[in-house]
Amino acid sequence: MTRRVLRTHLRVQETPFDAAAETAALGLGPESGALVTFTGLCRDEGGRLAALEIECYPEMAEAEIARVAAEAGSRWPLDALLIVHRYGLIRAGEAIVLVATASAHRAAAFEAAQFLMDYLKTRAPFWKKQHGRDGRAGEWIAPREEDEAAAEKWTQNIPSPRPRGEG
Repeated sequence: MTRRVLRTHLRVQETPFDAAAETAALGLGPESGALVTFTGLCRDEGGRLAALEIECYPEMAEAEIARVAAEAGSRWPLDALLIVHRYGLIRAGEAIVLVATASAHRAAAFEAAQFLMDYLKTRAPFWKKQHGRDGRAGEWIAPREEDEAAAEKWTQNIPSPRPRGEG
C-alpha cells in the first residue's frame, strides 16, 4: 500500500472567494473517487442580520488551522484538503468558509470535512459579532451547545487511519 502525499491548501483572507474555482484548482487526479465540499454562508437570521464581523490574527489562524488540517490528514486517507476562511465584514448571503476534502472513497472525505467544520465552528481562533439591519452591532457570538457537542465527538471517537481502498 502506498499512501499519497496530502496536498493541503489553506488561506485566511478578507476577500470573497469562488468555491468552484478553488476546488477546480485542487487538480484532482483519477485516484480521487470522492470530493466533498462545504461552503458556509452568512445567513440573515430571518431578516434581522445585515452582516457578520469576523476578527482574527490571520497568521495565527492559519497556523492553527494548519495544525488541525494535519490532524485530519493523519486520521483519514485524504488526497487533498482545502480550507479558505474569510474575516472582516461579511454581508448576509456571502460565503464565509470553504472546506473541501478529497479521497479515494466518500466515507473518508465526508468524515474529514465534518471534522474540519466542527473544529472551525468551535475551536478556530475567530471572533464573530453580528450587525443587525437596524444598524446596531450585537454581541460577540459564542459557539452553540450543539456545535460544541459535535466537536466533542471527535475527541471521544478517534478513528484509526484507514488504509486506502477502505471506506
